[in-house]
Amino acid sequence: MTTSPKMKLLGGLDPEALCETYETPLYVYSAETIIERLEIFHAAFAALPHRILYAAKALSPVEILRLFKEEGTGLDAVSVQELELGLRAGFQPGDILFTPSFPAEADLDRAVELGARINIDSLGTLEKFGARHGHAPCCLRLKPSSGESESSETSARWYEESKFGISTGELERAAKLVADGKLRVEGLHVHSSSVILDADVFIEAAKALFEAAGRFPSLEYLDFGGGIKVPHREDDRVVDLCELAGRLEPVYRSFTQGYGKEPELWFEPGRFLVSEAGLLLARVTGLKKNGAELLAGVDTGFNHLLRPRLYGAWHEITNLSNPAGEPAEYRIVGQLCEPDDLAIARTLPEIREGDLLAFHNAGAYGASMASNYNSRPRPAEVLLRGCEAKLIRRRETLEDLLKTQPGA
Repeated sequence: MTTSPKMKLLGGLDPEALCETYETPLYVYSAETIIERLEIFHAAFAALPHRILYAAKALSPVEILRLFKEEGTGLDAVSVQELELGLRAGFQPGDILFTPSFPAEADLDRAVELGARINIDSLGTLEKFGARHGHAPCCLRLKPSSGESESSETSARWYEESKFGISTGELERAAKLVADGKLRVEGLHVHSSSVILDADVFIEAAKALFEAAGRFPSLEYLDFGGGIKVPHREDDRVVDLCELAGRLEPVYRSFTQGYGKEPELWFEPGRFLVSEAGLLLARVTGLKKNGAELLAGVDTGFNHLLRPRLYGAWHEITNLSNPAGEPAEYRIVGQLCEPDDLAIARTLPEIREGDLLAFHNAGAYGASMASNYNSRPRPAEVLLRGCEAKLIRRRETLEDLLKTQPGA
């Protein structure tokens, strides 16, 4: 079994032993790696008053949320269910920012009842919130036009097409709704991109946020959302966090001089904190020639790792069973009843039936986006702390799938 440095997150544990205990496919997460990523983020922004709110949507088992609670973060929740999971994990209501999209009135009512902070991203929701919960403080999620950066066509398109946020053109109307309803706006929020690739886009969004803040004199925090990408391959372009923080600091200091106070800066990383901390382990169930192609079938698919199918995402793959094998080119496919390529034209050490493959960068939006397509159960999830492996979500069974079907 390989002892490659890339596998250090296993902490010296034998992946075959883990799979013997919990079966494959299997999600494995490293607490140590998550804590290291938190330390990197804090170090980059050390010169600024800041707070991290972990984006629960990236990976949401209660044990993972407890880990972030232990490390002193807050929580970004986008559904009432994530909010309630956060409370179960030990977060205080005031440490959770509830950021729904097109919420039902019942969701807003429940979030206010539970005491969470409420982030509002449309005029319609703001009006309903004011009428029903004018006593409760709120945050406004903005959609500044600063996304149209010459340095990022992707970001500009993301802003134009995004369903999220109150546009800057609606800000005057939002301020009137706030005044008329005597609402207390405690924060402003912006999510500059789902994938931030350079500091320019982020800084433009920050400037727009600081400009909008002038309309609201009692802000406690300014939330910059998430979107910090991690590299999946060596040549992937990613933003330099230290550069970003260094460029943000003078802009922030200039803003606070005129504003008269220093609102805390909030960030909502998810992928940055957990992506590199996770592996998906899968067993090779067969090999097949398809013309000139060589297919390697595994006991998983886009029902467990959707990102390659949905986004064309690239995940590094390690053949744990035969790392020194003769290299060959493979297409890695799953077991579903339709094309579910996990990797195409991938050169890997010789793959044999029964080999164990590791899919890297599987901590974020892997298990959290898994489904029961083809009536297949979702994998077990294990958290590693040092040399201890803890089951944090058991493998599903057919009985689990039948529980919600009366009469089945």
